[in-house]
Amino acid sequence: MQLVTEDNITDLAVERWATAREPRTAELMTALVRHLHDFAREVRLTEAEWMAAIQWLTRTGQISDEKREEFILASDVLGLSMLVVQMNHQLDAKATPATVLGPFHIDGSPELDYAADMSDGVPGATLYLHGTVTDLDGKPVGGAVLDVWQADTEGAYESQIADIDEARLRAKYTTREDGSYCVRTIAPKGYTIPMDGPIGELIGRTEISHFRPAHIHFLINVPGYEPLITHLFQEGAEYLDSDVVFGTKQELVIPFEPRDPGATPDGGTSSEPWLEGRYDFVLQPQG
Repeated sequence: MQLVTEDNITDLAVERWATAREPRTAELMTALVRHLHDFAREVRLTEAEWMAAIQWLTRTGQISDEKREEFILASDVLGLSMLVVQMNHQLDAKATPATVLGPFHIDGSPELDYAADMSDGVPGATLYLHGTVTDLDGKPVGGAVLDVWQADTEGAYESQIADIDEARLRAKYTTREDGSYCVRTIAPKGYTIPMDGPIGELIGRTEISHFRPAHIHFLINVPGYEPLITHLFQEGAEYLDSDVVFGTKQELVIPFEPRDPGATPDGGTSSEPWLEGRYDFVLQPQG
């Protein structure tokens, strides 16, 4: 029998996890064991601190449900989500940059026609976002589905509002044959991440800003192209330089230009002032 000591526990644990039947599982778990043990040694982790961490993880799981992904939020604020995105999306310089998915995406958004209004009565300044979806060579990508979602002018997503039984500020738009798209919505507002849970409790012990700049999410998944998860940020918005989830990229910051009543990008007219944002998404082919 080999006695366990502080000096040999890591080697013993690594040896056990190296028996995983899948090589990749073995690689992941042995590396995880080594780094966890190194962390504990570096900070001289106490039993009380480790128990507090376990309780924090437990509460993070307990508060999570189909509408609230607290573990995704934890990954986001630790910068891990953006690190994984960066490592796994080494895109051409001409391609639209990827960012984090975030904790508020919901599957099954309604499909809307070109320039249909996804705000559907939610108060706010009317915003038209339009442009094209192309490949790296500028060839239009027709039939591309843009899954779009955002917060309202109070900084709240649908999943954060009680008694909401239908889609709110989210929709799917399909590009036309020439690759063009047009989204009608309302201008979003910068918002705070949820501060009423374990993540907020931890952030509250620091000087970290818990705000995100105003933005709209896009998920574009077209066969033959790399999937794209990204945001468009409003130029001049607060918190662009201190995004709590590290998601801001200069290439994704665009102006929301004020327009007088009159012609709109969908070929119609508006009797009220409105805002216009233009952006051309560029997809990278797979392989």
